[in-house]
Amino acid sequence: MTIPLTNINNVYFGVYMKIIVSFILAVSLICIFQVQKSEGVRIKDIAQLHGVRNNQLIGYGLITGLSGTGDDMKKSRFTLQAIYNMMTRNGITLNPDKIRDIKIKNVAAAMVTATLPPFASSGSTIDITVSSMGDAKSLAGGTLLMTPLVGADGQVYAVAQGPLAISGFSFGGKAAQAQKNHPTVGRISGGAIIENTVAVEIGKNGILQYQLRDADFTTSANMSEAINRRFGTGTAFPDNSGTVKISIPEQFRKNIVEFVAAIEVLDVNADSTAKVVVNERTGTIVMGRDVRLSTVAVSHGNLSLIIREDYQVSQPNPFADGRTVITPQTDITAVEEEGQLVLIDMYKGISLGEIANALNAIGATPRDLIAIFQAIKASGSMHGELIII
Repeated sequence: MTIPLTNINNVYFGVYMKIIVSFILAVSLICIFQVQKSEGVRIKDIAQLHGVRNNQLIGYGLITGLSGTGDDMKKSRFTLQAIYNMMTRNGITLNPDKIRDIKIKNVAAAMVTATLPPFASSGSTIDITVSSMGDAKSLAGGTLLMTPLVGADGQVYAVAQGPLAISGFSFGGKAAQAQKNHPTVGRISGGAIIENTVAVEIGKNGILQYQLRDADFTTSANMSEAINRRFGTGTAFPDNSGTVKISIPEQFRKNIVEFVAAIEVLDVNADSTAKVVVNERTGTIVMGRDVRLSTVAVSHGNLSLIIREDYQVSQPNPFADGRTVITPQTDITAVEEEGQLVLIDMYKGISLGEIANALNAIGATPRDLIAIFQAIKASGSMHGELIII
């Protein structure tokens, strides 16, 4: 039996068409998945567990080993008092009436700050920052003596000590000085040992409470919906715009860490209010993607005033009986650029890029744009919050 060549071509053509359609469909699904995925953010990036937070620590200490760049004992009396207290604790007896006679140039008083992370265990180390308090010129080459670090409750949570790492220098004499960065601030990596910890209890009474870093009712509702879709209806409830309460399912009561890890990787569509942030000092303008304008006409023009002083000098002829006369002349020129009226139509909706193009067409500088945005907001045509920092 002989199969016509035309039928064979039709069969191959149909197979090819099925392959092409399948490929296009697969690419479309991938693109849709990528778009949907790109719109969402992880819960761990927009919210945090209530009570799981850092704690600030602070301490006062002495830095020794400086090469003549320490505090002036005549001006920094607190440094002198700290030296006396330290020596007394170490069994060195000094006459209190002779404290002012001590002259040391290799010691500086400093404040030590650190951050105690949650779930930190005793014996682990944290980084510390050391900053001079007195009139020390440089902390380069110095060593921080044992300094207790206390929290807001006055309890000691860590002890700091070690050589400083300074990223700057300062050298000079009476006539000139060379300096790079800030030589009076240093850092010690792992310079503090944790002695006490802050108890953190999660999952109390079978409830987890998440706090949104940027409170928003829409984001709170979307977060609850994503959790309920993953673990069942009724698991999460949006208490308000900044808090979401989650009931721990029975199968996770003994393994809360696994439950929290599963929650924090869920994607949520985070929403926010439309904002325009303006920094008048630097001329910086940042616009959110949800900023919208109603139909508005904007005109922009500059007025330049130029004042130039000239002098007309009249001198007498040689050997003539006369005197030189100087007559001042003032030339004033006023140049006003033509204002361009640009219509921004919101009838069909306008994007952020179109707003930028329309305002750039006026030829305005960033500082001019700040004034324009303020005027648009005052006219009621801007649908969003204008923040001036």
